[in-house]
Amino acid sequence: MSLVRRAVPGDAGEVLRLRQVMIDAMAAAPGDTGWHAGSLPELRARLAGPDGDFAAFVVDHPDRPGALAALVAGTLEYRIGRAGNPRGLIGYVFSVATDPDARRRGYARACVEELLTWLRERGAGHVMLTSTADAEPLYASLGFTRDTYPSMRLYL
Repeated sequence: MSLVRRAVPGDAGEVLRLRQVMIDAMAAAPGDTGWHAGSLPELRARLAGPDGDFAAFVVDHPDRPGALAALVAGTLEYRIGRAGNPRGLIGYVFSVATDPDARRRGYARACVEELLTWLRERGAGHVMLTSTADAEPLYASLGFTRDTYPSMRLYL
């Protein structure tokens, strides 16, 4: 039996806590958490909704009932097809996080593997993610390679 399960609406607070763990790990100092309250309703709705284009997979913390040890979330998005991906379905992996006291147990890997299965079952032609240097060996061991295209961003 797998330790990994699909996140449910009751996990939303813990999902946001672990997302904040990830955000803080990439920043110089702990970040603002005031956004959590505004994010909870939409996150709960997406976790409760039908099996659509968003999924989150988690591992329950073995030492803290009600807490999560690890998280991964992802989406399936449509782009016009092309060679190598005629259906145009692209998976995105994000919010990979493990509670600091539950690291080095394979939880993040198990969550990512479950998300990749979910994406494959839905016909994703490829999967994209952004990685920190520390996490890159994990993703490389799962078959990810560096992308040759730089990304750009516009905040609206």
